[in-house]
Amino acid sequence: MSGSGRQSGKLWTKDFVLAIAVNLFISMVFYLLMTSMALYAVERFRASDTLAGLASSSFIIGSVFARIFAGWLLDVVGRRRLLLAALLVFVAASLLYIPAGSLPLLLALRIIHGMAFGAGSTAVAASVQTLIPPERRSEGTGYFGLSTTLSIALGPFLAVLLSAGGNYAGLFFFCAACSVAAFLIALAIRLPELPKRAGSGRKRGTGRRRISLAAVLEPGALPVSTVILVCGVAYSGFLAFLTSYALEQGIASAASMFFLVYAVAVLVSRLFVGRIHDRRGDNAIIYPALAVFAAGLGLLALEPAVWSVAAAGVLSGLGFGSLTPSIQAIAVTEAPEMRLGTATSTFYLMLDLGVGVGPVVLGALLPLTGYPGMFGALCVLVLATVVLYYIVHGRKHRPPRAA
Repeated sequence: MSGSGRQSGKLWTKDFVLAIAVNLFISMVFYLLMTSMALYAVERFRASDTLAGLASSSFIIGSVFARIFAGWLLDVVGRRRLLLAALLVFVAASLLYIPAGSLPLLLALRIIHGMAFGAGSTAVAASVQTLIPPERRSEGTGYFGLSTTLSIALGPFLAVLLSAGGNYAGLFFFCAACSVAAFLIALAIRLPELPKRAGSGRKRGTGRRRISLAAVLEPGALPVSTVILVCGVAYSGFLAFLTSYALEQGIASAASMFFLVYAVAVLVSRLFVGRIHDRRGDNAIIYPALAVFAAGLGLLALEPAVWSVAAAGVLSGLGFGSLTPSIQAIAVTEAPEMRLGTATSTFYLMLDLGVGVGPVVLGALLPLTGYPGMFGALCVLVLATVVLYYIVHGRKHRPPRAA
């Protein structure tokens, strides 16, 4: 294959489809365990609420740590080697949940599992960017993200089904099967590696093996990635607290309905947002998506009812579901070809930081504002992100990629 590995204009290649499948299986494991881990820690180890929350969020801690170095490792170790190594650890971690017989062991396992997820998901996401034609980058990124959308819809449902009656062994075996499937599929993917530059490559003694801030964060991708950092905080609001909010209001079924319609809305958005982005430019998507996302959060700040929660799910899905692939496409476009891996790592690092830090900050805010006030504050936060986006990227009048 050539250095770029792209076939001009052709999106749906075998390797692109296989990369989507890998991301589907590892994302499925993420949402299966994130949904059930806190309750598992309470039921098996009598964990306190704080430690039960840590059992869930420690996965994200590991993921964030891995993403700091994943971009640098992609450039040094290579895409295929990093992906396969990360998935091997991912499989091993999935098999160790049942024998992990204490809460400290579970927390350590969650961190290691999260590190494998962070490295593996960054590797496959960075690699898929080299398989997408540049003029269809946003469209292809959106289609790739559908695998995560499907896991959001199926993961929580399957977690409840498989762990019914406290039978977590079935859940863990299913996660292990998904992990093995991801590894086997990854063996069949051909990933184009970065071309070696004369006199540099990966030889010992060159600057490419030194870790620095520029080696783990891509300067071109960082400004626009701050937008997804802030939006990730808002996204974590309903991810962490919507179920409790619905229970408090006596409409528990509304929470499950929210995530179902949210996933459907994200799925619908991916069918057209990428094409509009590529043909009409960045601002044609980002500004409306921020407004729609803010509207969804604003609905949750009102007196909740089943219909309003469902409508909030539609708006949030269309808004946040449009933002994530579009901002990722912008981030990798702002980076040079040799730094696609680091640019992808930078984007996901900012997203993980927002989703990981959000519940802690919002949990401290809740006693002061209550759930309606918290969602109202998040609505204002996303509206303020319009200004942030304009400053870091929106004022650039860049022609559409498909032009």
